[in-house]
Amino acid sequence: MLPSVGAMAPLSLTLVRHGESDWNVARRCQGQDDRARLTDAGRAQATMVVDALVERDVDLVVASDLTRALETADLVAGALGVRRLIDPLVRERAFGYLEGGPLAAVTAADTGIADGLLVDPDARPAGGESFRDVALRARRFLEKAELAWPDRRLLVVTHGGFVRAARAVASGVALEGMAWERIDNATLWPLEPAHTD
Repeated sequence: MLPSVGAMAPLSLTLVRHGESDWNVARRCQGQDDRARLTDAGRAQATMVVDALVERDVDLVVASDLTRALETADLVAGALGVRRLIDPLVRERAFGYLEGGPLAAVTAADTGIADGLLVDPDARPAGGESFRDVALRARRFLEKAELAWPDRRLLVVTHGGFVRAARAVASGVALEGMAWERIDNATLWPLEPAHTD
């Protein structure tokens, strides 16, 4: 269970899922397997992200250490002329024995996701992580970001699972019964500071 410390988010942090990879196209389970590479479309998506970031004044890019995210981050950071750091905390969820296999073989018993909801945040594929594990990593990253880069405007280049986890932590939403939003490649997800009355 996540510690109950309320909603949290660094003051200026935007998440982006990596561009389309060859494994996205092939409908293979990626997880933390690092063999997937960006497609030409994925590289074009990364370039389009830069246009969408102009008004955000991003001054630091933090990326997952998985190649599909690093490729995206390098294209974005290079175009923006800002520094790129690597942080394994923002990796995708580990899917254990499912990685590399067809997405069609992934079941609700493995993921805890059914009918568009997270019904069991503690479901874990053999050799992998539960969604709660990813949420705990997201909390550690957000706490680290608040301490390490409090005055920076961060872009975090990551993965769909991590985007969902960070948004859940930042908003303080309960994991059980959480809506499972679609996170498309190269989409931006700003984390706004929580407002308390």
